Amino acid sequence: MLKENVVSLKNVDFKYSNEVILNNINLEIYDKEFITLLGPSGCGKTTTLRIIAGFETPLEGDVFFEGKKINDVPPHKRSVNTVFQRYALFPHLNVFDNVAFGLKIKKLPKKEIEKKVKEMLAIVDLKGYEKRPVRALSGGQQQRVAIARALVCDPKVVLLDEPLGALDLKLRKDMQIELKQIQQKTRKTFVYVTHDQEEALTMSDRVVVMNNGVIAQIGTPEEVYNEPANAFVADFIGEANIIDGIMLDDCKVSILGKTLNCVDKGFGKNSPVDVVIRPEDIEVVPADQATLVGVVTDTVFKGVHFEMSVMCENCQWLIHSTVAQKVGDKIGMTVIPDNIHIMNKMFLNPNNEIFTEVYYSSEEENTTTFLLEGCEITIPDMYFAEGERIHIVLPPDALYIAGDGIGQLDEVYIESVIWKGAHNEIILESDERKWIMQSDTDEQVATYVPICFDFSKATVERVEVSDEV
Repeated sequence: MLKENVVSLKNVDFKYSNEVILNNINLEIYDKEFITLLGPSGCGKTTTLRIIAGFETPLEGDVFFEGKKINDVPPHKRSVNTVFQRYALFPHLNVFDNVAFGLKIKKLPKKEIEKKVKEMLAIVDLKGYEKRPVRALSGGQQQRVAIARALVCDPKVVLLDEPLGALDLKLRKDMQIELKQIQQKTRKTFVYVTHDQEEALTMSDRVVVMNNGVIAQIGTPEEVYNEPANAFVADFIGEANIIDGIMLDDCKVSILGKTLNCVDKGFGKNSPVDVVIRPEDIEVVPADQATLVGVVTDTVFKGVHFEMSVMCENCQWLIHSTVAQKVGDKIGMTVIPDNIHIMNKMFLNPNNEIFTEVYYSSEEENTTTFLLEGCEITIPDMYFAEGERIHIVLPPDALYIAGDGIGQLDEVYIESVIWKGAHNEIILESDERKWIMQSDTDEQVATYVPICFDFSKATVERVEVSDEV
């Protein structure tokens, strides 16, 4: 059955103070679906919502509503309503008047307003609360008032910007179910923004995973969980063991020096890949019955399962099992081929390569200086003549974040942080390029940091221009 598009974003770009917030966003939103924009802070999800609402205008690209371009249509003339995290209720009005506010602005007859408000309050389970002051309501009740106010004017699309963020954990879980039920009762299109993956998996028909201003993956909750497009999606959606691997051949992958069978094909022989194995997909067996063998370092009871940390070949694994193992136990780990997911690496080159020209050098001091994004970078204990072309290879562990705040490159953006069992793999973006770094520290995504280079771990060679790639 062909789905009807309600909202379309075509090649949408958006910048704020020269910072790229959205980069070529393309998205189709279908009639009567519950779609969630999911991602970390700073990924662009709220900006996308504001562009649909009309509060922001794309720098490039177009927004369509039921096939008509609406870039220049003001918010009040779009058939959308927004529910904000803080609800924005009128404290001096009671429940009825808060919900009726939009209808009164439209100057509908009094009897029609009363009928619509009562019908909507019944849908959100607030029948009989008409005269209650909104200040006397609980957080969940206030949220339902805000939803009723957004729905009563009969918009085609309802936009919800992290509306559960202010609620406590239990109420938030209850409201996840209620929101989905309200959406199904009203048969409206809900576009929901959150950084909480549990909310996205619980409520959504489709999930749009965003990172660094781009869409990383679109799919059903089952698709993004079971078939993540890359390591960022696998790490952000649920818990996962993400391990560096080598695709030896079709359906055969090597991790931690061990060869495992899988079902993935087409990556090419001996290609570096990321291997994803969910904690619940690992079966604990006697050590002599498994290829992967490890030692239990921690066991925590989580109610429905035990969460165990296992050290295998200097790599930390996470296992969920209904049977606990003792700390210090030596165990085997098996995974059926269907549960081993292979992905292309987010950073295709395993190292950071720089082709540059020597800007200044001192044979006496045995130093070489080159320009990198307008900054003078000096390589100690190495001399090349001025004007010579050099090729620098910096492995991921040759980059580090300056602890004193003074780096060789400042204001470098952290795009993603993925735990790889033995270290964090961090992808950063500077003004002109991306970098890959290894670190034992868990850095904050979507922040800016100063980075330095440890040239003692680098290789630097003199090259001819024709040798450059």
